[in-house]
Amino acid sequence: MKRVLSLIFIFCAITVMVNAQPQISFDSKSQNIGYILWRNPVTVKYSFTNTGDKPLAISNVTVSCGCMEADWTKEPVPAGGKGEVTAVYDAEAIGKFYREVGVYCNASNLPVYLDFSGEVTADPKDYSFTHEFGFGAIRTNKDEIVFDDVNKGDKPQFEILVANTSNKAYSPVLMHLPPYLTAKAEPEVLGSQKNGKITVTLHTDKLPKLGITRTTVFLSRFMGDKVNSENEIPVSVVLLPDFSLLSEQQKLNPPVAEISTTSLDYLGLKPKQKKSQTVVITNKGKSNLEILDLQVFTMALNVKVNKHIIKPGESAKMKVTVLAGNLSKSKGKPRVLMITNDPNNPKITININADIVNE
Repeated sequence: MKRVLSLIFIFCAITVMVNAQPQISFDSKSQNIGYILWRNPVTVKYSFTNTGDKPLAISNVTVSCGCMEADWTKEPVPAGGKGEVTAVYDAEAIGKFYREVGVYCNASNLPVYLDFSGEVTADPKDYSFTHEFGFGAIRTNKDEIVFDDVNKGDKPQFEILVANTSNKAYSPVLMHLPPYLTAKAEPEVLGSQKNGKITVTLHTDKLPKLGITRTTVFLSRFMGDKVNSENEIPVSVVLLPDFSLLSEQQKLNPPVAEISTTSLDYLGLKPKQKKSQTVVITNKGKSNLEILDLQVFTMALNVKVNKHIIKPGESAKMKVTVLAGNLSKSKGKPRVLMITNDPNNPKITININADIVNE
C-alpha cells in the first residue's frame, strides 16, 4: 500500500512539474502610433505579464528591418510579474509603415510577434497630424496623463510630445506637480517651430492611497506662467490593491466581479440633456465583493451605486448619468473606473461614448 501511495505521489509531482510553465500575456500586440515627424525616432512599448507559474525569460527580440532597435526586460520575470519590450523606429522613410517585432522566450517554442504601424510626415510645421491638442502656442499629442494598473514600488513614465508653433522660443513646463510626480522637458527650451517631449515619472511610494488618485497639472510656457482651465491637464493614477498577503483560504474563495457591460453609448444628446443608464455588477465568487473606490474622470458624468458590499450570488446597480451641457468643458476620455477586492479583476473601466446633436 505504501508503495502504491509513493508511486501516486511521484506521478502527481511529475504531472505538476510538466504542467508548470511560464506564460507571456501582452497588454496589446498591435499598435497604431498615427503620424510621426520625419527623422524624429519614436519608441513603441509593449507591456506584458507572466501569467504562468514559472519564471519567464526572454532570450532574444528580433526586428523586421534595420530601421529599428529593440530592447527588453533582461531579468527573469517571476510568476505574476511584469516586463516590457520596446522598439525604437528611426522614421527615416516618409510615408506609411508597418513593422514587426519577434519575441523569443521560454513560454513558447515559436516567437511571439508584435507589430506597429503609422505614417511618417515630412512637414515639420504642420503639427496638427502629430500634436492634436492645443494649449495656446504649444501643441501636444495628449490632453491627459494616465497611469493605469501600477503597483507599489513602480516608477512608470508617461511621455507627452510637445511642439512650439509660435515665432519665439518657449520653455514648456508642467506646473503644480504633486509630490508623487516629477517631469523633465527635453529640450528645456523649444525654438520656434521646434518639437520635443516632456517625460512625467510617477513615484508610487509617495501616493496618498491605494485605488484611484486624481489631480490636475498645468502646461505653461515658462515657470511662473498664469494657469487656468485652458492649460490644465487632468492626471489619473490607478494604484492596484496588494493581494500578496491573502491567506490560502482567501485565495481559494475569492470574490469574482462580473459586469453587464464595459461600454455605454449616449448618442444624439440634446445640448442640455441628462441621460442615465444602469450597469449591473454581480458577485460570482465565494466571498464578499467590495467596491473599494469609484470615480469618474470628467464633470460630464455622475455615478451612483446602490451598495458597496456585494454578497456571493447577489448584484448591485450602478447608475451612470451623462450631463450633456458639460461635455464640451471636459478634457480626457469620459469613463467610469471602479476598484474592487477581486484579486483577478481589481480594476473595471466603463468607457462612455457620447455626442451632442445641435438643435
